[in-house]
Amino acid sequence: MSIRKLNVAVSGLGRMGARHALHFLTRTPRANLVAAFSPDEKEIAWAKTRLAPYGVQLYTNYDEMLQHERLEAVVVSTVTTVHAEQAIKAIQRGLHVLCEKPLSTDVEISQSVLDASRKRPDLKVMCGFSRRFDASYRDAHARTTSGSIGTPSVFRSQTCDKLDPSGFFVAYAQFSGGIFVDCNIHDIDLALWFFGPDSTVKSCYAVGITAVQPGLRKWGDVDNGVGVVEFHNRKIAYFYSSRMMASGQHDMTEIIGTEGKLTVNAQPSQTLTEMWEAGGVRREMPQTYYGRFEQAFVTEANEFTECCLEGGEVPVPLEGAVKALRIGAALQESLRTGSKIEFDPNGRTIEKAKL
Repeated sequence: MSIRKLNVAVSGLGRMGARHALHFLTRTPRANLVAAFSPDEKEIAWAKTRLAPYGVQLYTNYDEMLQHERLEAVVVSTVTTVHAEQAIKAIQRGLHVLCEKPLSTDVEISQSVLDASRKRPDLKVMCGFSRRFDASYRDAHARTTSGSIGTPSVFRSQTCDKLDPSGFFVAYAQFSGGIFVDCNIHDIDLALWFFGPDSTVKSCYAVGITAVQPGLRKWGDVDNGVGVVEFHNRKIAYFYSSRMMASGQHDMTEIIGTEGKLTVNAQPSQTLTEMWEAGGVRREMPQTYYGRFEQAFVTEANEFTECCLEGGEVPVPLEGAVKALRIGAALQESLRTGSKIEFDPNGRTIEKAKL
């Protein structure tokens, strides 16, 4: 008896898109990678050697790829500015969608993806918040929901990238939406996950500096940012993001409850090996975000495929992606203006009277 498989296409073959393509090609048993799109000549050249030999049809036109025979799902991993447009086109074509985060850098445009998905309840549409698929975060969430630390009240989380002197993040800043939307969006999503879907934001305040990459100032961005978010249910989240870590990638989280606390990846380590040397004991840590969360991305691909084939609920509800972006955008606005952004219990921004 043959196993039913999902026919998948990947849009975008850059850093993350190429990894998605290889995950669906070689590490997702119930998926068939049948097509891939990129407008970039170098990415297509890569795909001709890594994907085409396995029967993957390559396209330089996204709309043409959507018409690929028997296509069932699309993974959107292009530049952020076209995430929403491509996701909506796929939905309107009747295709399941896994979209890289964020859906957009604009809240209203992100909402349009959610609106389009609600018109097609038969389709599975998911935003890829990879940390929700990480075994350690899932363990911490299960312990939190079981009541092991009482009521979670304070959430502290960070995304800290190793310093990249190539200038990539400076160039990317014109598309990324800013450090809170690009980096801390993962931490914001985690806070909403751990605090519960009914948590509504009350206020956002952010500060930041450009310590090592002054070119970011051109785009109104920073290489180190701190944001504090207050919720109406008397809970607080603290977010830190950095792009200048010397030793490697350090993404960690602390959940503080009324009866205890949990930490995830407080002491990062690439492996269980420790080097006992004349100068002391040391261990190596992941150097990139993918190095830390590779298996989470693979799990994400497999669970997305499974829910498309079996009709189950998506592991990450799309509504949360819009809520997370709303908070990230408010933190960016606070960073830019120096003002505290406040919201009413219904999530509407409170306009301050001008004197």
